[in-house]
Amino acid sequence: MRLCFLVEEHYRHDGMPNEVIGQLTAWGHRVDVVRPGGSLLRMTEVVDTGAHDAWVLKTVSGGPGLTLLEAAAAAGLTTVNDARSIRGVRDKALAAAIGRGRGLPLPPTYAVARPESLREIPAAEYPLVVKPADGSSGRAVHLVSSPERLETLLPVLVGEGMLIAQPYVPNSGTDIKVYAVGGELFATERCSPLHPDPAVRERRVPLSSEVAAIAAQVGAVYGLDLYGVDVLLGPDGPVVVDVNDFPSFRQVPDAAARVARAVLGLARAGGGATAVPATAPLPVSAAPAPAPAPAPAPATTAAPVTLPYTLPLSIPAQSPPAQISAAAGDTV
Repeated sequence: MRLCFLVEEHYRHDGMPNEVIGQLTAWGHRVDVVRPGGSLLRMTEVVDTGAHDAWVLKTVSGGPGLTLLEAAAAAGLTTVNDARSIRGVRDKALAAAIGRGRGLPLPPTYAVARPESLREIPAAEYPLVVKPADGSSGRAVHLVSSPERLETLLPVLVGEGMLIAQPYVPNSGTDIKVYAVGGELFATERCSPLHPDPAVRERRVPLSSEVAAIAAQVGAVYGLDLYGVDVLLGPDGPVVVDVNDFPSFRQVPDAAARVARAVLGLARAGGGATAVPATAPLPVSAAPAPAPAPAPAPATTAAPVTLPYTLPLSIPAQSPPAQISAAAGDTV
C-alpha cells in the first residue's frame, strides 16, 4: 500500500509516528512523509486523487496539517482518523458540547473568545481549570482558585485564542490514560499536569469495566479509531477531561506494530468509525490485561480492524477516590 503521513516539525524525532513509519516500510509498504508546517504546499496539486491509499495525521492541534487532511477527505480519500472526527476533538469547546450532548461524563464547560469574559463565571464554580480550546500536551493549563486569582492571570491568557474553563474535579493527583488501537484498550496511570510529581512514573494499570466502557463510548461518539482518553476518578465517578486523536501510545506493548496494523486495516476498509447517536447501541470490550501483540503480519495479509464493543448506555458511579487539596493558581 502507499500511505501519506502528515508529520509536523514538533514530531520529527518522536518515536510515534516514526517507528510506525519504519514498521510499515519494513513490511514492504511505501510511506511518503509530508511536513505541512515546513513546506510550501501547492494545495491544488498536493492532494492527487488516487495517489495514496490513506492519509494519516500526526500534528499539533493548531498546525496546518489538519487543513491538508481535510483537503484529502474532500477529494474522497481515506483519512486516519476521519478528518471531521479529528476536528471534533481538537476543538475542546466543540468536543465538550458533543460529548455532554451524547451522554459522556464530561465536566460543565464554559468557552470564551476573550479572557476577561471569564469574569462572568459564578464564584461557586471555583476552583477552575482554564486552558486553550486548541491546546495539547498540557500547554497553558491553569488551575485558578478564585475570581481574585483570575484577575492576576488575565494578562497571561491574552493571545491564547478561544479558552475553555471547567470546574476542577477533585482527584488523587493522577490521571488514567486509556489508549485505543486495533480494537483493544490499554490503560496507564500518570501524574496529572496540574499536580506534577517527578516521582510518579507512567505505568500500565488494570482497566476497570467502567472506565473501559467510557473509553469505548468515546470512540463511538466522536467517530475515532486511534485515540487516547484522559480520565479522572472524581468523587462522583470517572470524568473524561481530554480526548486525543493519534496519541503517543506510551506503555502499549508493541505499539508501533499495533498502530501500523490498525492503519493498514483502516486504509483497506476505506476509513473507520463514524459517530453514532447516544441512543444507538454502542460497540463492547474491555481487557484489563491484554495479551502481547501477535507477530507482525506481512503486507499482504493485514486484515481490516474493527472495534468489537457493546456498551451500557448508563455508566454506574464509582466509589469516591481520595480527594486532594489543589495548589490553586498552579500553571503548567
